[in-house]
Amino acid sequence: MKYDVTVIGSGPGGYVAAIRCAQLGMKTAIIERYNTLGGTCLNVGCIPSKALLDSSEHYHNAKESFGSHGILLKDLQVDIVQMVSRKRDVVDQTVKGIEFLMKKNKIDVFHGHGSFLDANTIQVAKADGTKEQIQTAKVIIATGSKPIVPDIFNYDKKRVITSTEALELQEIPKRMVIVGGGVIGLEIGSVFARLGTEIEVVEFLDRIIPGMDGDCSKELQRSLKKLNMKFHLGHKVNKVTANKKGVAVGVESKKGDQSFVLEADYCLVAIGRKPYTDKLDPEKAGIRVDEKGRVEIDEHMQTNVPGIFAIGDVVRGAMLAHKAEEEGIFVAEYIAGQKPHINYNLIPGVVYTWPEVSAVGQTEEQLKEAGIPYKAGKFPFRALGRARASTDLDGMVKVLAHQVTDEILGVHIVGPRAADLIAEAVAVMEYRGSAEDLARMSHAHPTFAEAVKEAALAATANRAINM
Repeated sequence: MKYDVTVIGSGPGGYVAAIRCAQLGMKTAIIERYNTLGGTCLNVGCIPSKALLDSSEHYHNAKESFGSHGILLKDLQVDIVQMVSRKRDVVDQTVKGIEFLMKKNKIDVFHGHGSFLDANTIQVAKADGTKEQIQTAKVIIATGSKPIVPDIFNYDKKRVITSTEALELQEIPKRMVIVGGGVIGLEIGSVFARLGTEIEVVEFLDRIIPGMDGDCSKELQRSLKKLNMKFHLGHKVNKVTANKKGVAVGVESKKGDQSFVLEADYCLVAIGRKPYTDKLDPEKAGIRVDEKGRVEIDEHMQTNVPGIFAIGDVVRGAMLAHKAEEEGIFVAEYIAGQKPHINYNLIPGVVYTWPEVSAVGQTEEQLKEAGIPYKAGKFPFRALGRARASTDLDGMVKVLAHQVTDEILGVHIVGPRAADLIAEAVAVMEYRGSAEDLARMSHAHPTFAEAVKEAALAATANRAINM
């Protein structure tokens, strides 16, 4: 079998790359080691976690705030089995959608573990033990990432778990220890905290979501504490012991002046992910991989071997599904002779807790470190009529603009629908708009988006109207 392009991995980056290649007239194949398409994101990541986040938020609102709306309930309870079943249905529907897109675009799908035999020959090892070879002119590596779980955690997939197992729990734990205060840990933690689990987060750094703006970290931690989530910042885990009934997590401060043991039903390890290149055999094609296991690429996403490209979590940069998608499209169009472009500074990041957190551009800390003169405008959601009407009062919008040119350098949001609101900032920043531009755009009233306008006004000589 001969193809113009073969994509290894069917996650957001891989399947989008395959579709764009097919749209551009290339005979395309895609290889997926699992039985279903969609990779980590669709099967055990983005999509299932958002399904459980929504379900748990519905329950939390019914329990905590329906009464204030005049909605009275009796005998409210959680059916975690049904909650997980619904999540599986959402995943199944999404996966079937990808299968349809492959057929629609005439992309050949191979299920099995793909590996290089040489630069133009890919072997597919199938579940039944048979093997098949594919000849291809070009290759796009899109094999994604997997959780980092050091040996010290004694990862057993039963009591010491990652997000993959957490999304399949058939019970509501009484207590859960989460190692890592980043996106994955906080999203999963907020799911179970809403359902009544006592959550304790151990984070080595001095704040949660450390890659985001400091004000976002403070705002989110303040909100999560209302869910009775507890935080041990500046601490590390030195030992995890599990038995059939639970875990004991040994914790100590970075300074070494404090140590204690946290006992819980489960320990969720969420300290990051690493590139997945297991048994890909890149060396057989002459492909270079760096010390972190990432496939080395140039500015065109091409490896040191002409005609072989790599995208998504397996290469440098943020591990985000939408970043992988943009890179997939970039590579397809580059192969076709076009001149695509990605502005990595304008790829937004999102935390799907509630309130949500979203950001694009530079943080205030980054601007200070770079010595860039800037001005900041902030506006709290509680000052909005729309937020009061929906009782979504936590959070704020922060706009950072250049002190001299007024160009927007960063937008950071903690609040309701922050994941959707950030697209407005991305659009304005893509055209190098100013805080004045954003402030003068008409925003419908009453909406959450008004907070973005008001923050932009605040960044232009403190002109916020409703504060």
